[in-house]
Amino acid sequence: MRDFKYIWLLGIIGTALLIGVPIWALVKPAETAATANPWSSVPQRVPHTDHSELMPGPYETGQEVTAACLECHENAASQVMHTTHFTWESEPVLLPGRDEPVTIGKANQINNFCIGIQSNWTGCTRCHAGYGWDSADFQETATETDVDCLVCHADTGLYSKGAAGLPAEGLDLAAAAQSVNYPTRQNCGSCHFNGGGGNAVKHGDLDETLYFPTANIDVHMGRFDFQCIDCHQAEDHRIAGQAMSVSVNSENQVACTDCHAADLHSDARINAHVDSVACQTCHIPEGAVRDATKMHWDWSTAGNDAIPEDPHTYLKIKGSFIYEQGFTPTYLWYNGTSDHYILGDPIDPTVSTRINTPLGDIRDENAKIWPFKVHFANQIYDAGYNYLIQPQTVGQDGYWTTFDWDQSARLGMAAAGLPYSGEYGFAPTEMYWNLSHMVAPKENALQCNDCHGEDGRQNGRIDWQSLGYYGDPLRWGGRSQQGFTGK
Repeated sequence: MRDFKYIWLLGIIGTALLIGVPIWALVKPAETAATANPWSSVPQRVPHTDHSELMPGPYETGQEVTAACLECHENAASQVMHTTHFTWESEPVLLPGRDEPVTIGKANQINNFCIGIQSNWTGCTRCHAGYGWDSADFQETATETDVDCLVCHADTGLYSKGAAGLPAEGLDLAAAAQSVNYPTRQNCGSCHFNGGGGNAVKHGDLDETLYFPTANIDVHMGRFDFQCIDCHQAEDHRIAGQAMSVSVNSENQVACTDCHAADLHSDARINAHVDSVACQTCHIPEGAVRDATKMHWDWSTAGNDAIPEDPHTYLKIKGSFIYEQGFTPTYLWYNGTSDHYILGDPIDPTVSTRINTPLGDIRDENAKIWPFKVHFANQIYDAGYNYLIQPQTVGQDGYWTTFDWDQSARLGMAAAGLPYSGEYGFAPTEMYWNLSHMVAPKENALQCNDCHGEDGRQNGRIDWQSLGYYGDPLRWGGRSQQGFTGK
């Protein structure tokens, strides 16, 4: 009888294990170091040194401030000068379909917003982390004192930049120098939130609402008061993270899994998505959460005095715009690398030219489905040579003063070192911006039926067939079940 009791007890324990372990594996949170304490990856900084007595001034120029900084921070300027924040250009890289490596970056690329820096230096370099970039030879002539320490470290209420990146007129540079601290969202955002000519124009997930956001705008910055540098950490002034608009690879990137484990969800079915779906796809359900972002820019209508001006619909110097708030992202495969249009590349003006292209497809095991903002434009091109034109817009001879496209094309292409045929037109282009900010609280993340319809029917948010699937994976199975990858 006693032996029977032991057998009976072992049977109950065995049954419980057979039933309970699979359930526990399905619903338990993944207790890895990252999920147990994701805050362990966020820097715990000591209080910043008070510089109010260390920087007495007075200072007449920004260069004088930098020289004072270098008395203690001897290597700082040299470090900055070797980063893309200063060079605005990459090391040579081999892009798909090319025989020779090329460099890419703000210094030599065009986009489909304000188009490009060449011949427009004094306007574009207002956001450069240096002083005096007013010509093509700046990088060859710049010295360490031309590094702008204040733009990243000073109180933005006391410091701002003007033409060619020089300090704005009338600033008390000593007060600005005495205010230096760790970079804040205001420091980073003064440039990054205003790219493309104004607040919210470019990215679709970066704008001035992130200065003081609520949790519904961005859970990291709103609920937990993250600063940009909590995720974009730096070593020797090389800041982690790259924008797809000016980079080609996934090196030095910031990833959600720097802090969060990939299998952190309590539901194993959600964890199974991580091989094919970027975290951002579910956790950034919309772009431009509060402030509208520019989705289309038509340069061909610029210069028309008959069209009423409004910063969100038309400006004489820039043309017509379409803005959108709370837009549904475009979903594409992306493996962290991209291709780019380089000045001089031929185009077909009857079809839309991709300024940058996210790479990856359903058969690429490194690719995941990512959310994107796609910005469309109609911009000037050379109708003789069939390539995009880098126009001069800034200055007394630029388009914004003369409203003469032919002259601005001649000046801009001369600066870019490319011939101009004397004939111009306007051609459609598109540019891709992957979304990683404005992360929603988890309770607002996408749910199953946002992407998957009942019985596998198309539900509208994601076009599965355009991504290469036979249909909704809820009905047809994932990539491996449909035979597209080994995953």
